[in-house]
Amino acid sequence: MNSPARLIRIAVGLVLLATPAAMSAQTLVGDGRADDSAALQKLVDAGGSVQLPKGRYRLTKTVTVDLAKLGAAGISSDGTATLVMEGPGPALKVVGTHGGTAAPKSFKPETWAQRTPLIQGFEIIGAHPGANGIEASGTMQLTLARLTIRECRHGIHLTERNRNVVVADCHLYRNRGVGLFLDRVNQHQTNVTGCHISYNLGGGIVAIGGEVRNLHVGTCDIEANHDENGPPSANILLDSTGGSIAEVAVTGCTIQHTHKAPGSANIRLLGAGTDPSLLRREGREHTREGHVTIVGNVFSDVQVNVEIRQSRGVTVSANTFWEGFDHDLLVEDSQNVVISGNNFDRNPRYLVNGNGLAEKNGVLLRRVNDSAFSGNVVVGVRGREAAVDVEDGARLRITDNSILDSDGHALRLTRLSRSLVSGNLLRDDRPAGGRNPAAPLLVQGGEDNRIESGPSTAR
Repeated sequence: MNSPARLIRIAVGLVLLATPAAMSAQTLVGDGRADDSAALQKLVDAGGSVQLPKGRYRLTKTVTVDLAKLGAAGISSDGTATLVMEGPGPALKVVGTHGGTAAPKSFKPETWAQRTPLIQGFEIIGAHPGANGIEASGTMQLTLARLTIRECRHGIHLTERNRNVVVADCHLYRNRGVGLFLDRVNQHQTNVTGCHISYNLGGGIVAIGGEVRNLHVGTCDIEANHDENGPPSANILLDSTGGSIAEVAVTGCTIQHTHKAPGSANIRLLGAGTDPSLLRREGREHTREGHVTIVGNVFSDVQVNVEIRQSRGVTVSANTFWEGFDHDLLVEDSQNVVISGNNFDRNPRYLVNGNGLAEKNGVLLRRVNDSAFSGNVVVGVRGREAAVDVEDGARLRITDNSILDSDGHALRLTRLSRSLVSGNLLRDDRPAGGRNPAAPLLVQGGEDNRIESGPSTAR
């Protein structure tokens, strides 16, 4: 016989089962064969709070999280759910209406109602050529965490306008396009931390155009985001063409692979932007975007480890470089660049993947002004006319570097002007048969410089 307490529990259970969310949840199959698109969309629309149990959920249409209708929303799992996107477009699309900045005074009443959409704890697999993982626009405090996104076109695709985005502890792996794509988006305050971003053929973290500010990339492993048979890409590409990308920090990451891809780079900064206010102020055809800090990273195994063009305000400090098959560091047409305390080395463990001494390494500064190259160690540059090559620069400070055991000149200065060169250790102490006879320091042209040979310039 049922007790009154048990009857109450049964009645409560029946009420719960009758709720729209629970009824929708019963229609989810999760066997990898049934189309769960409509059921998942219905479950999201019922209240915006979805906990996916273990299963493989087949989707043929995008599931949209409409924050204007739902307010705060989230889709979560404990790591055991998989969404398989068999149609074009994103598996999940998060759409908000925030059109302001991150400042409180720009918030409308509905902003806080839509705050912090949370997507976490499951896998997305692309099973269609046009499938993306997650797309988001108009969001405030979007948080994407503990996700695996693979085999899609783009893993995470950020469009139009977002503020205060967090991407944490995610695995963006083997997507055909970009792992994390800031696609001509107006976006400030983005943190990318603790992620593995690897084997995405169109690049690892890519920002093109738009207006991007305050992008922070930290403690990530970012590697092999290149297509050996496709156009050049980069593990991190910041391309200001058609917009402006600035105020960026890349810290504490390992960034590497693969030199087999033409034009591959670990970090590529293309600062020629089109910010209208700066164009009017500076009178240039393009702006020089930047204010980028690259500190405490490990770089290896690409054509150019770090490439900086038409940029300003870039700091490259306390990084370890090796296996820059074309260059370790290439800086052109830039200003206010500080390069200090880096270790440009050769790593004997890899022996260049069996290719002998195919990687050249080396540093090239071309048409760089108002900058410093100080306190660096450059060792073992091969097959170059100069280990550190400076062309057509002005107001440079090249001081207290050790440039050692390299082919060609240790330091070559061509048409340098109004600069200070002092305190550099330029030596080649390899066995006599392996030394290059070129002078350690070569000065070609230039004017109004103070050049001191340093403590030693021996061959």
